Amino acid sequence: MKFSVSSKALYNAASAVSKVINSKNALTILDNFLIELHGNVLSITGSDSENALTARVEVNEPKGDGALCIKARRLVELLKELPDQGVEVDINDDTLEMQISYTSGHYSFVGQRADQYPTFEPEAAGESVTFEVATEQIIAGLDNTMFAVSDDEYRVIMQGVLLDITEDALTFVATDTRKLVRYIDRRTAPGVTGSCVIPSKPANILKNVFAKDSTLRFTMNARNAVIENDVMTFQCTFLNGRYPDYNRVIPRSNTNVLTVDRTALLNAVRRVGIFVEVDGGLEKFRITPEAILIKSNDPNLCTSAREQLPCSYSGTELTIGFNAGYMVEILNTIKSTDVIVNLGDASRPGIFKPSEENDNTELLMLLMPMTVGDF
Repeated sequence: MKFSVSSKALYNAASAVSKVINSKNALTILDNFLIELHGNVLSITGSDSENALTARVEVNEPKGDGALCIKARRLVELLKELPDQGVEVDINDDTLEMQISYTSGHYSFVGQRADQYPTFEPEAAGESVTFEVATEQIIAGLDNTMFAVSDDEYRVIMQGVLLDITEDALTFVATDTRKLVRYIDRRTAPGVTGSCVIPSKPANILKNVFAKDSTLRFTMNARNAVIENDVMTFQCTFLNGRYPDYNRVIPRSNTNVLTVDRTALLNAVRRVGIFVEVDGGLEKFRITPEAILIKSNDPNLCTSAREQLPCSYSGTELTIGFNAGYMVEILNTIKSTDVIVNLGDASRPGIFKPSEENDNTELLMLLMPMTVGDF
């Protein structure tokens, strides 16, 4: 088989598919792409045995159909270095030699038979549901939640993002028991109900390989989903288990309301955070109607820091402790000018919200407090 194609288009497709391939695979054949030509459409598939991603590229002057496996890393590295111009690809169906050539270069390598590549067959579990959603909404949901995903090997179900689908909204949730994020998007009415936990790797693939201006079609059951647009098809396997009831841990009676400039608070937390105890990360906050006083210290190194910044606060004067690193993650993820923090007392989690949000979206971030001794 033979065809010509833009080197940039071929690189973009191969680079995207390579993200699903593990750096080390139990089956060496999974170090390869499965490349198939049917008519004027070239398909490039990669898999890690639990997920599979296929990109489709239109080619010019196709001659013959066929398929072969080719080393993914080598092909991506070559295409990355090629100039942005048309290339000719010639594959010998008998020897499986693949030749890529253009005006001033010629490259040749040998592949393997396509029938050696394992067929990815997602496990069916229960009834499937289908809905469509703008890719931008999926990316927004994952961007707002993925930093809170757990890395605890004993809480496997928390090593992903929960996607709750109702007839009128999509809800994204992530937690590691110390922080929790819930993002509700009502801009799309799926018209179906369902729930799944998307592992971190498939979630990153969804964020990074699908064009923001496209529409995604989800066909999912309890164990897996097929997610596709016009040029890509992604088959992903969900985490299996029962996700904690996240609504139960969100306080309903945090009546103290703090409003503060997000950037000013973020920068102050970063600076004071340089002086926290390495193993603890505790920053102490004394909040009054006019100002926030932030303190930290490390008695082992005889260091300390304090900083004050103005705020608007309605409620009783409060002293509370939070982990500096977690606060930085939360304040970096929120994008509004001001951040609103609902507080109860020193033992209740703080609820962080943006002061302004897009219509029909709702972002809530919960952070567990730390014990404060002397301020």
